[in-house]
Amino acid sequence: MTFRTPTGGAIDRDMSLRFTFNGQTYTGHPGDTLASALLANGVHEVGSSVKLGRPRGIVAAGSEDPTSLVQIEAPFSEPMLLATTVELYDGLVARGLAGQGKLAAEPDPARYDAKHEHCDVLVVGAGPAGLMAALTAARSGARVVLVDEQNQAGGALLGVDEYLDERPSAEWVADIVAELKSTPGVLVLERTTAFGMYQDGFVLALQKRTDHLGFAAPEGVARQRVWRIRTRQTVLATGAHERPVVFAGNDRPGIMLASSARTFLHRYGVLPGSRAVVFTTNDSAYCAAIDLAESGVDIALVVDARQEAPARLATECAARGIEVRAGHVVVGTEGDGRVTAVRIGALAPASPDVTVHCDTVLVSGGWNPVVSLFSQARGKLRYDAELGAFVPGEELSTVRAAGSATGELDLNACARQGRDAGAEAATAAGFAPGGQVPLPVSDSRCTARSGLVLWRVPGDDDASFVDLQRDSTVADVLRATGAGLRSLEHIKRYTTIGTAHDQGKTSGMIAAGIVAEALGVELEDQRPTTFRPPYTSISFAALAGRDRGELHDPVRVTAIHPWHVAHGALFEDVGQWKRPWYYPKPGEDLHTAVLRECRATRESVGMMDGSTLGKIDVQGRDAGKFLDMLYTNMISTLKVGKIRYGVMCGVDGMVIDDGTVIRVGEERYLITTTTGNAAKILDWMEEWLQTEWPHLDVHCTSVTEHWATIPLVGPRSRDVLAAVAPALDVSNEAFEFMTWHDTVVAGVPARVCRISFSGELAYEINVTAWHGIAVWEALMAAGEQYGITPYGTETMHVLRAEKGYPIIGQETDATVTPQDLGMSWAVSKKKPDFIGKRSFARAENNRTDRKQLVGLLPVDPSVLLPEGSQIVETDRLPEPPVRMLGHVTSSYPSAALGRTFALALVRSGHERIGETLYVPVEDALVPVTVTESVLYDKEGARRDG
Repeated sequence: MTFRTPTGGAIDRDMSLRFTFNGQTYTGHPGDTLASALLANGVHEVGSSVKLGRPRGIVAAGSEDPTSLVQIEAPFSEPMLLATTVELYDGLVARGLAGQGKLAAEPDPARYDAKHEHCDVLVVGAGPAGLMAALTAARSGARVVLVDEQNQAGGALLGVDEYLDERPSAEWVADIVAELKSTPGVLVLERTTAFGMYQDGFVLALQKRTDHLGFAAPEGVARQRVWRIRTRQTVLATGAHERPVVFAGNDRPGIMLASSARTFLHRYGVLPGSRAVVFTTNDSAYCAAIDLAESGVDIALVVDARQEAPARLATECAARGIEVRAGHVVVGTEGDGRVTAVRIGALAPASPDVTVHCDTVLVSGGWNPVVSLFSQARGKLRYDAELGAFVPGEELSTVRAAGSATGELDLNACARQGRDAGAEAATAAGFAPGGQVPLPVSDSRCTARSGLVLWRVPGDDDASFVDLQRDSTVADVLRATGAGLRSLEHIKRYTTIGTAHDQGKTSGMIAAGIVAEALGVELEDQRPTTFRPPYTSISFAALAGRDRGELHDPVRVTAIHPWHVAHGALFEDVGQWKRPWYYPKPGEDLHTAVLRECRATRESVGMMDGSTLGKIDVQGRDAGKFLDMLYTNMISTLKVGKIRYGVMCGVDGMVIDDGTVIRVGEERYLITTTTGNAAKILDWMEEWLQTEWPHLDVHCTSVTEHWATIPLVGPRSRDVLAAVAPALDVSNEAFEFMTWHDTVVAGVPARVCRISFSGELAYEINVTAWHGIAVWEALMAAGEQYGITPYGTETMHVLRAEKGYPIIGQETDATVTPQDLGMSWAVSKKKPDFIGKRSFARAENNRTDRKQLVGLLPVDPSVLLPEGSQIVETDRLPEPPVRMLGHVTSSYPSAALGRTFALALVRSGHERIGETLYVPVEDALVPVTVTESVLYDKEGARRDG
């Protein structure tokens, strides 16, 4: 059976669209939403509720609908969309949801983007008030942006058949839109929802550009766009949402808002059912009853909760054979799935309830102005007792509300407010009034202002639903207040009312009213729950825009990366960098390859690509003073040509990074950071410079990508370097440890630093990135006779761990001080101050049972301890809770030691050296001996060459 009217509606009846819902094929027309097409085909039940599994239908016609959640399956799977906002297209495949959907398993092929727009006046909402505001501001010469979530302007006029200036309202709307679009400096954005309002006139809006095209969406065009609008003045003509009345069984499919039924009729040419009961507390629902009756729906009864029905409207109903029963309410419903009958009773019970059979119930409990954006703009709200809703309660200097968003529900008055708001906004933005915009004259016969505020009909509280999406009932609200909750924010979280996709558009005000009644307080004294962005659901893909994949998290590679790829390196991600992990030969696994690389480096020579280390150029008269404050040790005394290791701490005295400082000139330093912390440390430096020490003459510049850095490591490194840098004296006497020299390496200008992170004789060769591969290959050729071996980050970790050198983020976890790492020597006792110094005096930082860095040697030298393993004191686990002494931070097999070893943070670790502790590994307790953290070449003879 079809419920499509023979004529009418803003749909293209000459074209049919095929779509599939829950496996059944239906047809609709361009201009339909999925909801209107389903109703036209007699489908009311869309899904089921999230907790109770009760059937759910279509309650509203727009974004305020709390129930019609669907999952789009084709052309791309997307969950949690409202059938009322999904525009129909050919080939659409969807299914109803039980309150929650399923994310797609494959990446979204669509594109998303963002765009910035600046304007003098932003108007949100293209109903009568918004159109008048936009046109008035545009005629003043102001730059105007008009946004509206619908696919066409008109607002509430889209759902009525009223006339303005003695012609169809659609013609009046079309004329204004045409003038706006032809006016220079005016941008009209349809299918665009302003979902967030922030400080300084910053508004975020989402435009759905190709969603309605489905399979026909052109490639290369962004599906959705986030508009980042900066405006001087804003007019909020956001309208109002009709709210229901809560009664027993009010969640059955077929029960919908009266104005939404009118919208389905006039906008889509769809009848909501065959026989309807209208339940109202105000005049507006009478127009829905009259219009539907004239279109062929049998209006069984208009139930008006007010003691007296409006005489003129009651007369019009009588002329159409519609009975009006004042002083009555709907007390319950019947039906297996869709509603089949309602029970009618007097508001003040005096007689038995009457059952009226129907397949549709249209409800109107009043109107809630949409004040979300006004509230987000920090505007105060006040409770309007006559309206039964919160409205804007103050004037803001840059934000104005107009139309039904203020609680004004008369169309003529809304238009006047819009015109005035547009003029005021343009004037405040610095523009003189332009041509006067005439006010339209409406023939509207219904208003909603003179209504009765009725939140609920007494009855079965467990079956009276406040939030249909959350399955939250009156009983839940009363349970919350009975538990002692008073704040609406607390009750919202206790009951989950207003936390679903619709953010309480139809349930929030009702819940507040029921709470006030239960507590015996006035709503004027209750603060409404906070309106937070986004106003409607926004996909993460839209928020990300083009910041996805490599554009979100760029893959960074060094200048030498092609060589690593060509020679079979496997890579690991360090920050955003792809670093060679190890270089396996045929048949080698990780451990075999790393043992080979370690052995070759310790016994002869190896080299690695260290270009990813953060490098920051620090210049200025106060550079030394600045670095003295950043590092725990003294930097300003470093001589030009020298290098010093340094540790940085946070204000709490905990280690945040380490690296070397090279003094390049009297007022210039080059510092290095760990790979993953480069950006963080530069930001840290700038924060202190710009906020705490702006008087210092210091400039910091990242130069990480400028340099290719090659650590050349091992006993034969001196021989290899001498072969490619003949002009450089590499003897111990001429080239001391922790010094640097500028020279020429393989014909390329280079800076060579004698630094070691391996404990071996080592040099770091720095050349411009352009020459990285050439110098790398020259070093490989020069070292061939010594069996030079490239090694990756895993071997680097083993070599440094054998020497007890910590890695920030592995041996530290934001609770570790330099003293815990055994680095008291790196903390100056002479400097009057540095970041973190004061915290070293805290009692917490001087506890004797702090976790300290130590080495661990498993009693069984073949056992490899899993990193992260906990450490206990006894060889038998006691009953929980078990006291943990610490954890393993690094663990490796060692070619140099001929066994496995580990580093760990252990309570009072420095006092436990020589003790036996235990590490739970699967079902066993592995005994380990606590040692000093330095396990190889403690004297440093190999490093010194």
